[in-house]
Amino acid sequence: MIMAITRIASFVQLIMATFTLSTTCTKFRSLASVTTSYAFQFPSSSLSSASTAGRSKRWHSSAAFGRTTFRYVRGDIDSWRMTSSADESSSTSPLSLTAAAADTLSKNLEPYQNKNNLDDQVFSAMSADGGLKVTVATIRNLLNEFMIQHTMNPLPGDALGRATLCALMASNGMQEEQMFQLSMKGDGPLRECLTIVTGKGEARGYVGNPRLGEIFTLKEAIGEGTVQVVKNHPDWPRPYNGITAITHGDIDRDVGIYLAESEQRSCALAAATSWNGILCTAAGGYLVERLPDCPPETMAHMERNLAKLVEMNGDDAEAALPTKLMLEGKTAVDIASILLDGLGMEPLGQLEPKPKCPCSSEKLVRSLRLLPREEVDTILREEGKVEARCEFCGTVYRMGKEEIEKNVLEATGDASNDSDWEKEIEDKSGN
Repeated sequence: MIMAITRIASFVQLIMATFTLSTTCTKFRSLASVTTSYAFQFPSSSLSSASTAGRSKRWHSSAAFGRTTFRYVRGDIDSWRMTSSADESSSTSPLSLTAAAADTLSKNLEPYQNKNNLDDQVFSAMSADGGLKVTVATIRNLLNEFMIQHTMNPLPGDALGRATLCALMASNGMQEEQMFQLSMKGDGPLRECLTIVTGKGEARGYVGNPRLGEIFTLKEAIGEGTVQVVKNHPDWPRPYNGITAITHGDIDRDVGIYLAESEQRSCALAAATSWNGILCTAAGGYLVERLPDCPPETMAHMERNLAKLVEMNGDDAEAALPTKLMLEGKTAVDIASILLDGLGMEPLGQLEPKPKCPCSSEKLVRSLRLLPREEVDTILREEGKVEARCEFCGTVYRMGKEEIEKNVLEATGDASNDSDWEKEIEDKSGN
């Protein structure tokens, strides 16, 4: 049982949890206006019925509407021009594969196969004409690890799973050293949902209220607030910050709005989870991005493929898009193949997301060294020890009086200087 955290614990947690973001600016862009009308929407009766269907587990979002949508970019008319025809039979595929080409594609996809989604995977591919990029992710194992780390209930787990899926897909293709932080800050009882991923697929995150019950919907749990994104790289002079308003409260559609409004990325985005008690049985999503000079017929064909994907997934409120397909055994490659059917598919790569937190006892020592010496003396006199818990992975660090005196009170050098601190750690490792 975790003991009560001492009075400096909150300070220590803050520094340990955000150590890798020490240069993050606190000033964000001005709030971008968010529109509620989008192009490339599907006038399907099944979608409207899905949005009003009943549900027994209230944390699931049943709205497929808005996830089969290319969100328009302000000032870019090509990103929202309506090009699809209601008569699908009158349309032809931009690309038809020959038997030899289909066989070659099958061989090219073999290294990316992940039967029954046994492993977590982020797979990306591009249409043959280079007009569209599709990224599909499955993170069931990762989310179950988060559930254990934070002792979460399904509702907070659903929020963290959706946020992590969106972060992994939106950041796909960035350099290994880069990081992508996504936070949903609302006034609901969940309080906050934050996730950080790197270009290597390393992920960590937390929610403000991990024990929140299912008496709330996801929208009610998040409430009104903002979507905030921070991107950083060791070589950048300062991080990139972006912000938009929370409109829907189901995370994936709000992140889609952010990508269109703040980063001018026209896309269709869906992310969802499925549960059996506190066990996550499926967690997946897709991101379809329109690239520059994408032909109108390619976007129209993708629109029909998105409609087909919704039809295959069904309008079951208990299986939000695309988790029902994953529960039936569809893999990330299978879903990408459905989305790029008739458009040609060129695999770009894959990675396996893994939970990883950079917290350590050394960072706790550094946090203590940043406190005034008098404050540390007072803590030792009154408490005789220091205890801190990492917000991201739940690891608890404890230090006794002798260890603190050795590592903190007798230390030399400037702990606030990153270069000095890194050199000190290297010297200790060498010894």
